[in-house]
Parts: sequence; structure tokens; C-alpha cells
Amino acid sequence: MLLFSALPLFWVIAIFSATAAVVWLTGTRLSYLADAISDRTGIGRALMGLIFLAAITELPELVTSVYAAWKGNAALALNNMFGGIVMQTAILAVADGFVVHAAITTAQRKPTPILAGVLLILLLSAVLTITMVGELVIPGHVGGGALILALVYVLAIFLLRKFDDRGDGRPIDLPLKAAVIARPEMTNAFHSAPLGALATYSLVASALILMCGTLLVEAAEAIAVKTALGQSFVGVTLLAAATSLPELSTTIAAVRMGAYGMAIANIFGSNLIMVLLIFPADLFYRGGAILDLADDTARLALVFGILVTAVYLVGLLVKKKPRCLGMGVDSILVLIIYAFSFYALLQVGR
Repeated sequence: MLLFSALPLFWVIAIFSATAAVVWLTGTRLSYLADAISDRTGIGRALMGLIFLAAITELPELVTSVYAAWKGNAALALNNMFGGIVMQTAILAVADGFVVHAAITTAQRKPTPILAGVLLILLLSAVLTITMVGELVIPGHVGGGALILALVYVLAIFLLRKFDDRGDGRPIDLPLKAAVIARPEMTNAFHSAPLGALATYSLVASALILMCGTLLVEAAEAIAVKTALGQSFVGVTLLAAATSLPELSTTIAAVRMGAYGMAIANIFGSNLIMVLLIFPADLFYRGGAILDLADDTARLALVFGILVTAVYLVGLLVKKKPRCLGMGVDSILVLIIYAFSFYALLQVGR
């Protein structure tokens, strides 16, 4: 029985919106915490975005996907994960509007995000292949493909860590530094806090996101039932949007601080973690290998995820590109693909 099944639709939407607002506000603070920890520890901002920031901002996806899988709702779990990949990549386009005189991909010189994007496309292609040819079920009803993907993710993070160490120490050494500025420039009040306090603040933020993630999945399921939109469509759109709010708030906050490398790495790192989440979701789903339950909506979301990642990879490689409506042409193209994905997913989900 759904937690909010007895409530009118108005109150379910109100609960969903309130929980999403808490996730948004908490996510905003995470960028400042990551930036302060980077300064205190000497870890590059790009790596902080790729690992620390991405891991914490993915907590809503972890909670909602694993919780939905534990309740036996494989469609909601998978479509939340795969729909979030397109949603989170489109966040970079929104953040691009906060950069003046250059595209956000132009402002990034360190090659670590490029390697992260290539690895992401490889992993998403592997996931798409598994959903089409079928899983190899190992003892415990866990898919062998999900296990291999988790191991490859660990290897990818190790590779990115080694690759990042070979570059320069500051990932936001920007070209045309006088022309590429954030709008407006913001200061970080956490810079004066001791490292222990920063760790405590991060734990509190993580706990808030965990609690809100559970409420979000309950509210999303209730909305799906009460509106007859279907759990696949609600998972790939509404729930994916709500659980992507930490990425949105942290990415915009990072750009406003001038931490462009951390912003890009946060999105690509979050999407890499989305692939890792398949394994814990598979562990908690008791109806067999969860990737065998992937429907056409999930597969289409994966295709769109590969497309938008490829567009930004080209943007990172091609430094001189025109701007339109205050954004780079790569961001404009990503927004177009994202808008079309809504229409396509709605048609497939019917």
C-alpha cells in the first residue's frame, strides 16, 4: 500500500514539491562544502566534483531506485535512473547561462571530464546492450551484467583518479580569463570552517537528502496512480527531475563560484554513478535480474543519455564555437534533444 494513497492529489503534489525544495536547498550548500574541502585538502575541484560531489548528489537516486526495487517496482527504479542521465546532462545547459562571454565547455581546460564522458558512453552502451540481449543470472537472482558494470565503474574511477593526478593542480585555469566570469561572482562562507565541521555539515546534508529521497519515491508512485500517467513515464520524468535537483543546485552554485571543472565533472560523475546504482537495485529486487525488466522507455532514455553526452564531448574538444541565447551551441543542442526526449518518452510510455 502506498504511503500517500489516502491523500488527495493536491496534498501529494504539495508533499512532493516540499521534499524537492529541501533537496534543492541542501544541494546548493554541497557545492560550497566541496569547494571548501578542496581548498583544505588540496584535492582538485574536478576530482571533487567527479567523486565527492557526485556521490552525495546521487543519494536521492540511490534511495529512490533501491527503495522502488525493494518494493518490487522495477519500472520506476530503472526509469528513474536512466531518465536522470538525460535530465542531469541538460543541467549543464542551464548552468551555461550563468557563464559570460564563453560556453561552459570552452572554459574547461583539464581533460579529466573528457575521459569521464568517454567512459560514460561506453558504460551506457553496455547497459543498453544488456537490456536487449538479456542478463546472465548468477546465484541470488542478481544479474552478472549488473555486477560487471559495478566492477568496471570502480576501475573507471581508479583510472580517472590516476589520469587527474597527471594534470595540473588547478582544474579551473581558464583561457581568456578576463572574459570568462561567473554571473554574479559568489563567495564561500565555508572557507573559514575547520575540516571537521565541513565533514559534519556534509553528513547532515547527506542525511537530509536520504530522508527526502524516500518521501519522493512514495509521492511519485502516488502521483502515477492518481493521474494514470503510468509509473514508467513518471519515473523517467517527474521523479528523475526531482532527484536531479541536487545536481542542478550544486552545478549552478559551482559555476557562480567559477568552479567550471567541478560543475562539469559533477554531472558526468553523477551519471557514472547512475550506472553503478544498477547493482544495488538488482540486489534488492527479488523478482530476478532487474535489467531484464527494462522496457522501451528505459532503453530510449539510455539512447538519449548517450546522445547528450556525445554532444558535450564534442563541445569539450572544440573550443571555438558560437554562442546563442547566452549559451554555447552544444548546450542549445542538448536542450533541444532533452525537449524532444520528453515527447518521445511520452509516446513510448503510453
